[in-house]
Amino acid sequence: MYRFAPSPTGDMHIGNLRAAIFNYICSLQDKSGFILRIEDTDKERNIEGKEKDILEILSKFGIKPKQIYIQSENLKFHRQLASKLLIDKKAFACFCTEEELEAKKQKAKEQGVAYRYDGTCERLSDAEVLNCEKPFVIRMKKPTRTMSFTDAIKGELSFEPDAVDSFVIMRADKTPTYNFACAVDDMLEGVTFVIRGEDHVSNTPKQDLIREGLGYTGKMNYAHLPILLNIEGKKMSKRENESSVKWLFEQGFLPEAIANYLILLGNKTPTEIFTIEDAVKWFDITKISRSPARFDVKKLEQINREHIKLASKERIKEIFGVDESKAELVKFYTQESSLVPEIKAKVEAIYSPKIAPDEYKNEFDIIKKAARNLKACETFDEFKKELMSVTNLKGKNFFMPLRALLTNDLHGPELSELYPLIKDDLAKILI
Repeated sequence: MYRFAPSPTGDMHIGNLRAAIFNYICSLQDKSGFILRIEDTDKERNIEGKEKDILEILSKFGIKPKQIYIQSENLKFHRQLASKLLIDKKAFACFCTEEELEAKKQKAKEQGVAYRYDGTCERLSDAEVLNCEKPFVIRMKKPTRTMSFTDAIKGELSFEPDAVDSFVIMRADKTPTYNFACAVDDMLEGVTFVIRGEDHVSNTPKQDLIREGLGYTGKMNYAHLPILLNIEGKKMSKRENESSVKWLFEQGFLPEAIANYLILLGNKTPTEIFTIEDAVKWFDITKISRSPARFDVKKLEQINREHIKLASKERIKEIFGVDESKAELVKFYTQESSLVPEIKAKVEAIYSPKIAPDEYKNEFDIIKKAARNLKACETFDEFKKELMSVTNLKGKNFFMPLRALLTNDLHGPELSELYPLIKDDLAKILI
């Protein structure tokens, strides 16, 4: 079982989307199932409506969860299992205040050593714990051995006990920390393979330790994806427009193109242009590069253009809001633009009232009048010759106003290539 577990705290980042797509593809390959878990336990940072946004975005990519879980609804299980760890002496109550811990961290910093919890409360007797009325957190006892796991991308990874430390699993307000809620939920929901960003590598031994402490013996597999870099080679920030899936949609990138590019990044694929359905046939998570991948919007534009060319008439109608008969015209304009709004504007301009350019106003009016009186011409050459003979215009004084009359622009593609796509609509266009 695979899962995607986003938090409703902001717009979806392309790194998160990449993890969702990879998890979904792998779930289709082994037919083990894919679930969505909304990790909403950080109430202060949650943004209302973001759960809906997440579902809508996933649906645009054709990602269909077998089950949807809300993490906060598992709170009773988190508390029960944290109590079990306390009873079984796998965890302990910690009464240290924030001020006390901060002082110890500062001392470690001054000494130039990494701070580790010193075990103060772990050494308390049962009687001292029961008689203490101070608020407390619950800490997992740090492991007594090296924690290791095999990462499908990074290989064998090991963590010494001090690297794991005695970490907090339940806060003083009796809410779970990220690692505890995540570890418990994965266990309860039958997750067997976790694909996520490499910023979670250090969380993995902690989550394994929690499940081990609870007596869980199920095998968990992992793959941690390298970070995405911007075009300058720096770690992609959430503040950068390109990192937001919502922003990419607003610019006119298709879901199929975005998915294509995210699968392509840091990967060797049999072809450059493909769909998620295609990728299911050959995708191999172990082949993802260990090195960070650079996200290039210009490359995404090129892929977007190719997917517009490949789109069915029905899909063109859905994307551009035009009649299916204009699908080939839409695809024709991919030679000039890669984004939906730009192409849509060019098509709409053809079917909009035309504005005569100042420098060719007289010629524009002459050509417009002549064109309206012409009989239907099958080819552009016939159309051009007829107009030239009637108007006695030639060169720039003919072609520039003619282009403006047909496209509402003085620049653009070859009219001889455009004409076959619009000749049946000339009566609508010559307005």
